[in-house]
Amino acid sequence: MGSVPSDIEIARKAAKKPIQEIGAVLQIPQQSLIPYGHDKAKIAADFLASLADRPDGKLILVTAINPTPAGEGKTTTTVGLGDGLNRIGKRAMVCLREPSLGPCFGVKGGAAGGGYAQIVPMEDINLHFTGDFHAITSAHNLLSALIDNHIYWGNALDLDLRRITWRRVMDMNDRALRQFVGPLGGVSNGFARETGFDITVASEIMAILCLASDLADLERRLGAIVVGYRRDKSAVFARDLKADGAMAVLLKDAMQPNLVQTLENNPAFVHGGPFANIAHGCNSVVATRAALKLADYVVTEAGFGADLGAEKFFDIKCRKAGLKPAAAVIVATIRALKMNGGVAKADLGLENVEALTLGCVNLGRHVENVQKFGVPVIVAINHFSSDSAAEVAAVQAYAASLGVEAVLCRHWAEGSRGTEELAQKVVALADSGVADFQPLYADDLPLLDKIETVAREIYRAGEVSADRSVREQLKSFEAEGYGHLPVCIAKTQYSFSSDPSLLGAPTGHVLPVREVRLSAGAGFVVAITGDIMTMPGLPRSPSAERIVLNEAGYIEGLF
Repeated sequence: MGSVPSDIEIARKAAKKPIQEIGAVLQIPQQSLIPYGHDKAKIAADFLASLADRPDGKLILVTAINPTPAGEGKTTTTVGLGDGLNRIGKRAMVCLREPSLGPCFGVKGGAAGGGYAQIVPMEDINLHFTGDFHAITSAHNLLSALIDNHIYWGNALDLDLRRITWRRVMDMNDRALRQFVGPLGGVSNGFARETGFDITVASEIMAILCLASDLADLERRLGAIVVGYRRDKSAVFARDLKADGAMAVLLKDAMQPNLVQTLENNPAFVHGGPFANIAHGCNSVVATRAALKLADYVVTEAGFGADLGAEKFFDIKCRKAGLKPAAAVIVATIRALKMNGGVAKADLGLENVEALTLGCVNLGRHVENVQKFGVPVIVAINHFSSDSAAEVAAVQAYAASLGVEAVLCRHWAEGSRGTEELAQKVVALADSGVADFQPLYADDLPLLDKIETVAREIYRAGEVSADRSVREQLKSFEAEGYGHLPVCIAKTQYSFSSDPSLLGAPTGHVLPVREVRLSAGAGFVVAITGDIMTMPGLPRSPSAERIVLNEAGYIEGLF
């Protein structure tokens, strides 16, 4: 028996159709497609605007248990479900985020699915794609440059150098840039101050692009960015620096959703890419709304576990965009559940129903949490070859005890054939009309109470700890008129708590909020907890060390 082909080998052999044919499936006229080569294209803004009066399809969220080194396969399942829906005769498409270069060259790898449930061209999507991230980085750093330039030429806005909140970004993990003092080198270089870099996916510009409804809304949100404060603590906005117009120009093309295809030639939008552990973790509103007009079923994902991505999808994206999800799929693997039950990674291939049952509490917690938003749930067991029949039965029995169904899926190995049952049951769930979506908290709840509500109801924390400076900052945001905004909690993805080593379903822990940041343009307040970093670092052995071009000119080691 030959070796199992890798994801990149499978993607390389894909029988891709010209992107115009994929657009034709969605009845997008060729003049509304802006091609980037033969296999990817952007959708013109005027065509998107013309969709406004069409009815919406059903929105299905794919989320997951907390990630582990054992793997879960949320994106793979999203693609597999989209293909499965098309296989059973439904008009469906998927909406995904664009991958960041940080994880690609760091530790996580790419984000285009896997096996026979992928979107292609996989290498392009995982690397520079259509340049959206570069545009976001440029727009962000243009504002940074304009701030320092304004100060250099006299500081007419009276910005307090100690209270400038706008940092710089780059789309790469580089811990050395987290905090530094600059510019140095004399008077001609400007005034020295403390600042730092975040990764591009954590940029407020990324969030704005993903939450804006059109170019006019984009420019309004860009102008509403708070870049810092004066000595009297009054805010200085990007529009005060006359930066919003130029930033919008840089983002004009990036605002248009990217159309690609799955291995089975079904349409997919890939647009925007915020991380769910340090940002709101969802693809763009523009892409999701367009997909809902173009398809009867739209499958989208939210990053990491449901405690992060799904909560932010519901409380930020759906709240702000008026979206009403019809169903949610929670992805789990038997391997990851066994790890949550205390099994070491090296022993995950051995049958262990007892540990699996212990680890199922992580799945159960996510099921309960998603149901709190009034969205019906189904569990997708992403199959691995080491899974035993007894282990599959144990997960299905556990899910049944919660009143939900767990379906075994083989999309990695079999493509849409492996998700046919899941697709049938997701359609039945979405069409049942039982969804009654409601956000977790009301707009008028104080900001600290919103943080405490998420900590208590989703993380099952016993307490939120925050220094007086953090509490005063939240009160200041409220006094400035931002108290109605939702909160975006930056937290480790590996645990319900802020401690990545606490697996399973911990309760009664303390959630330490060390910093809060206002994202006035995006429309939320970020609460940074524990040791989470908005500029990640590379691991001891980064993936970049193994990514090369081979003699034939093909990329190796990317995924």
